[in-house]
Amino acid sequence: MIGRQVESKILMDAANADRSRFIVVYGRRRVGKTYLIRETFNYSFAFSHTGIEGAPMSEQLDAFRESLAEQGLLDVDRPKDWIEAFSLLKRLLKSSPDGRKVIFIDELPWMDTPRARFVRALENFWNGWCAARKDIVLIVCGSATSWMIRTVLRNKGGLFNRANRVLYLEPFTLRQCEEYMRDSGFAMSRYEIAEGYMVFGGSPYYWSLLDKSLSMAQNIDRLCFTAAGELAGEFRRLYASVFKHPEKHLRVITVLYDRREGLTREEISQKAKMPATGKLTLVLEELEESGFLRRFAPSGRKKRGTVYQLMDNFTIFHLQFMAGMSSVRNGFWLSNVDTALRNAWEGIAFERVCMWHQDAIKAALGISGVSVEISSWRSAAKTNGAQIDMLIDRADGVVNVCEMKFTRGEFSIGDAYAKRLRDRVQLFKDETGTRKSVHLTFVTTYGVKRNANAGMVQSEVTLDDLFREV
Repeated sequence: MIGRQVESKILMDAANADRSRFIVVYGRRRVGKTYLIRETFNYSFAFSHTGIEGAPMSEQLDAFRESLAEQGLLDVDRPKDWIEAFSLLKRLLKSSPDGRKVIFIDELPWMDTPRARFVRALENFWNGWCAARKDIVLIVCGSATSWMIRTVLRNKGGLFNRANRVLYLEPFTLRQCEEYMRDSGFAMSRYEIAEGYMVFGGSPYYWSLLDKSLSMAQNIDRLCFTAAGELAGEFRRLYASVFKHPEKHLRVITVLYDRREGLTREEISQKAKMPATGKLTLVLEELEESGFLRRFAPSGRKKRGTVYQLMDNFTIFHLQFMAGMSSVRNGFWLSNVDTALRNAWEGIAFERVCMWHQDAIKAALGISGVSVEISSWRSAAKTNGAQIDMLIDRADGVVNVCEMKFTRGEFSIGDAYAKRLRDRVQLFKDETGTRKSVHLTFVTTYGVKRNANAGMVQSEVTLDDLFREV
């Protein structure tokens, strides 16, 4: 199992405990939660069931009865409510062979329909029956990250502090994507894999759709820019699966896309035309918990200057190239190599890839064991627009000012660009008043070309470094 050995061991250790266990697995759509659980337990469960997206309570109960019947409980009518449904499940489990009984309920949030009192029934099932035994392993899973956190993990009722193990499944790293590609028989360079990561992020399902007979560019065209492309309609499905009512989330995402450096809560409120109330705070929290954006305090600012920045690779790609496209454009990606539009996107997308691989950058700089704070900075003077997208503020008295460049060869620092860099670093020093040493660090695909300006760079990180195992 590529990249999930640690998580699989955690599941097995919990399942082999000497008492019943309640395990919560969550993470965004397409990250491989279901695959992890099924593979770990070799597709063998005392009972398994998956909720139905968008279905009312009656259909959810019908599907639950069907799962009970398929797994041995025959000739039962549809339960009238979830209390009765879990009572039927107890009957099935009591008739199963002695030994550990693993129950897997997938897409739990979809089962919690309006007025269904599903969570109350789940509480009663666990507290009143499972926890009183020693042979139950209940695994619940869901893609609606915010629902899983608020309703299960932060539950203030009967499920409070009941989870014995919690697994948040993160997207693949570049290294894990490379391992997956090699295991699947692909012959792609790290440059191509990085290009794919800038489009698909680390969602294993997206990578599973690739055709090894095609280049990465051809695969992007096939998946995103053809009528039958599997990802042509993925954007709406993605947000609808994570949030029950994604309209406000999409409004926030749209305004953040327009400002790559990020926006404060007040700026988001103004641009998205949403009151700066608790509802906006909740939307921002849910987007952050689901991995779509990050929240940080820019260097030199207090808490009230907190900035939110769009982080999701596929969302940025969709909004840049796929949204608003009036018709299918076969071959669009291949025909836009080295265009201004694509180059602009590559700059933003590669910055996000670097943000996702901060640990690899720290390892390449030899500071894995040093306490650091990673943030961004933008000048308080609105006229100059100066900004630094990644700052590594280190406890050893150094600040790394990171420049991130995705190019097809070595990156050459020209005279005009060198002057802009010097001016920006000096402005950063003046405005922040830092007394630390400021090191200019370049994160590039193939390194900085040796020329008269290369000496201004104190440290380099290359694409190979981002593939490090950390």
